[in-house]
Amino acid sequence: MRFASLIIVLVAAIVAANSVFVVNEGQTAILLQFGRIVRTGYAPGLHVKLPLIQQVQRFDKRVLTLDSAPERYLTSEKKDVNIDFFVKWRIVDAGKFYVAVAGEEKFAQARVVPIVKEGLRTAINSRTLRELVSGGRADLAKDLVVEANQKTQGMGIEVVDLRIKRIDLPEDGTVIGSVYERMKSERKKVANQLRAEGSETGKTIKADADRQVQVINAEAYRDAQKTSGEGDATASQTYASAYGKDAEFFAFYRSLEAYRDALTVPNGTLVLDSKSEFLHYLQDSK
Repeated sequence: MRFASLIIVLVAAIVAANSVFVVNEGQTAILLQFGRIVRTGYAPGLHVKLPLIQQVQRFDKRVLTLDSAPERYLTSEKKDVNIDFFVKWRIVDAGKFYVAVAGEEKFAQARVVPIVKEGLRTAINSRTLRELVSGGRADLAKDLVVEANQKTQGMGIEVVDLRIKRIDLPEDGTVIGSVYERMKSERKKVANQLRAEGSETGKTIKADADRQVQVINAEAYRDAQKTSGEGDATASQTYASAYGKDAEFFAFYRSLEAYRDALTVPNGTLVLDSKSEFLHYLQDSK
């Protein structure tokens, strides 16, 4: 009797354990009965189901990452580029996701990658290399996200974002050399322009400095001549005043200065008439 009761309790526990299931945070779930979907969209928490008859399939509803290997594409100029990208996606309809890819993330990624690559190839074929590397990749990514979502509507997923990580030029092509030469030519053009502008500015500064020097020299010469004239005038007034006070002494003093200047010249010879006025003060006082 006890053994039968134990069996009943054990069976009841097994049935009870198979009657409830838990959906964790960040998950969603669908309920299957004989392989057919009977309910979808379970929120996180504790839920019940029919034991042994119904099964639960859980899915990660967080944003997932699909990282693709770099692949070579052709621009509109027929130049090769290697592009490395990744895709952010998530499950939005667990029922459609289960039907489309049997609930397997790897199958979903296997279907999303060709869609993105095809859209990327078409977009790059219509753009030049300059447009790709000069900041146009943001608009390119937006267009690819819209196109990918249109083509994956029946899969129950949503492409949240697509980012191009790197755009590299293939090392075995001639594109790198041509790009470097073009960059070198553009930098040289800018350098020549800057040198020309610098030379023009230097000439302007030098011409202005030369003009200022000439103006300063002219003003200085004018002031010097003015000062010299004023000094000569003052000297003349002083001499005239002194001469007026004692004409005889002034004449004597000026003669002494003339004697000093004339008679102190080394190796000089002075030939004068003995009656010359210059020798007036050297003659006999009589």
